[in-house]
Parts: sequence; structure tokens; C-alpha cells
Amino acid sequence: MVALREAIARFNRRLRQTRPVGELTVAQVSALNILERSGAMTPRELADAERVAAPTMTRIVARLEEKGLIQRTPHPTDGRQVILAPSPAGRRLVREYRRVGNEWLAQRLEDLTAEERETLRRAAEIIAKLARE
Repeated sequence: MVALREAIARFNRRLRQTRPVGELTVAQVSALNILERSGAMTPRELADAERVAAPTMTRIVARLEEKGLIQRTPHPTDGRQVILAPSPAGRRLVREYRRVGNEWLAQRLEDLTAEERETLRRAAEIIAKLARE
């Protein structure tokens, strides 16, 4: 099982390396991805989804907001809170990061046999099952 964990970690690291260097940190990209995928949420909900402390998420959100990648809107029922969502620029950036990563992966998969690709497809289902909370 150590080999599986290490292979997943290496693969994940390599996939993250496909993103443009220096634009955003891994934590910023991850937070933006969650907002784009899951929809608008409060900073507390985003911190919980990312499993980071509120002060850490406050810094991440501030940087994303400075870059114009997220928007804040008033909470509809609680005036003390805000709702975070990706801005149009944030959505475009997420789509671009995904496109680049998908292209890299597609190129790598071309080097595999049909049997190996099928094995990976089945493994992806199993890994997704393990990752569910």
C-alpha cells in the first residue's frame, strides 16, 4: 500500500506541475477549484472544505480577491457573513488550468496500451470510492 500512496502522490505532484509557474499557490488554486466546482460558500465553509484554519483561509481569500479571481457578496440571511464565488476571471483560470492538465494527461495516456488505460479507468473508480468522506 505504500507504493500506491507514493504513486498517487508523485502523480498528483506531476499533474500540479502542469499549471503555470508563479501565478497562484497550490492552496489558492485548490480553494478556487472548490468554489468553482461546489458553488458559492462562506469563508468558513471554504475553510472546512479545504481543512484549514479560518485565518489561513482568510489569507488565501485575500490573495485571490486581490488578483480579481473571487467575488464577495453579502450573505442573504446573515449580515455578518459574506458569500464567496469565483469571478469570471477566476472561472476562466480554473478552466485553463484544467485544460492544461487534461492535455498533459491525454498525452501520457496515449503511451499506454488499451488494457493499461482500462485498468486506470477501473482504478480511478476505486480511488474515488476511497476518497469519499
